[in-house]
Amino acid sequence: MKVLTEIETEVVVAGAGPTGLMLAYELALAGVETLVLEKLHQRVEQVKGGGIQPRTAELLESRGLLAPLLPRAVPGEPASGHFAALPVPLDCAPWRTRHPFPIAIPQWEIEEVLEERAIAAGARVLRGTAVSGVDSDDDGVVVTAGGLRVRARYLAACDGGHSTVRKLLGLPFPGRPGTHQAVLADIRLSAVSSLVPQQMGHMSSLTRHARGYWAMLVPLGDDRYRITFGRADRTDTTRDVPVTPEEITTALQAVYGPETTVGAVENASRFTDATRQVERYRTGRVLFGGDAAHIHPPLGGQGLNLGIQDAFNLGWKLAAVVQDRAPSGLLDSYHAERHPVGAQVLHHTSAQRVLADPNPSEDVAALRDIFIDLLRLPDANRRLAGLVSGLSLRYEMSGEHPLIGQRVPDADLVTETGPTRLSALFGPGHAVLLDLAGTVPDDLRLPPRIDLVRATCADDLGAAALLVRPDGYIRWAADSATPGDTLLAAIAGGLARVH
Repeated sequence: MKVLTEIETEVVVAGAGPTGLMLAYELALAGVETLVLEKLHQRVEQVKGGGIQPRTAELLESRGLLAPLLPRAVPGEPASGHFAALPVPLDCAPWRTRHPFPIAIPQWEIEEVLEERAIAAGARVLRGTAVSGVDSDDDGVVVTAGGLRVRARYLAACDGGHSTVRKLLGLPFPGRPGTHQAVLADIRLSAVSSLVPQQMGHMSSLTRHARGYWAMLVPLGDDRYRITFGRADRTDTTRDVPVTPEEITTALQAVYGPETTVGAVENASRFTDATRQVERYRTGRVLFGGDAAHIHPPLGGQGLNLGIQDAFNLGWKLAAVVQDRAPSGLLDSYHAERHPVGAQVLHHTSAQRVLADPNPSEDVAALRDIFIDLLRLPDANRRLAGLVSGLSLRYEMSGEHPLIGQRVPDADLVTETGPTRLSALFGPGHAVLLDLAGTVPDDLRLPPRIDLVRATCADDLGAAALLVRPDGYIRWAADSATPGDTLLAAIAGGLARVH
């Protein structure tokens, strides 16, 4: 009988993808002992999840994580968001953001930075350690992985769409199976035809159809290109079969001519349009995030962003519970807040799936025309821009002030120590009580990890005082009156919902 090494930690995170590593960083930043278990021995450099949406960029910047990522951005990628690849760009400027455009960075580059920072903050990452067993009780969880038996207070399952943890617990993953498959690859071309685009254009103008294939070839600079392709008549949805250079060459030459030659395939992966979501993001001591909680068509670049924002929502709450700064019921607000967000993404990516059909029917073509006209209307464009970028997200929270539940936009402040930006106040991962008009009394006693900052602001943030959660959402606001019971109630409720 194999003897397992027994270890203890406060939180186990299954999966070292963007969601798991972001969560590990948030927990380690708060001083929570965190162990990440990853089945892969080394990171796979696959083309997937390579876009950071504006709201995710804001969140990463608030922790000082955006700056080390920006030098890794892919040159020449589209500088605007889109809805269903329609030829009218989404305008995020009305949402008061410093990051109005998506940023294209390969997923493995994002993972590399997040892993470095998580380890530097104190998290441990064990690779080549696949989870094989999960036992949970009222006091915690026991996770078996490789030669380890790990006892922890909580387990966060961030182990992807084929989540082992979800399967071990026998949890359903309801939704719609995939109906079509496509390939995404980064390639180098040694010869090109006149049909190959030489400069960036909008996605709809880059998509071509020929000989039963559809393909979109995006120039990345020099001889590098990113190709997405599929067959109109292919309904096979198997994702685990490796993509071969021959398969890429066949599709490429069918659409762009026989003289177009593949010099090298740097990486390639398959994806489908499957749509599923777990019924509960929390099952006792186990919590689900990222693709382990939801999968959807990869339209609009939503997956990586949805997972990272799951981690930002869960991280500070789980840390507060583990450190006995909040009751365990605070974790129920993770499901209450994030499940509807995931459902909304599944809903609008399903709509995009129809509109972006590479071989649209006459009816779908007519629908596309209507949507293109609508996107030219500022209000409609703003609505969809906020939806896809994540900037319009508002959580349901108790309280009467109209700002409660909204994200706080970044702003230039002047504090007693000098000029700064509002986003810079969140580097430690604390909540911030921002006093803009001297309304907060000096003798107000705040619990740990809530920082009182007195400042002036040239921009109108809509209130004289704001209590902002560590994930950048406004929990409490006052126009002029001295903070009283409503502020104390917001703090006592763990900065989430007050029931």
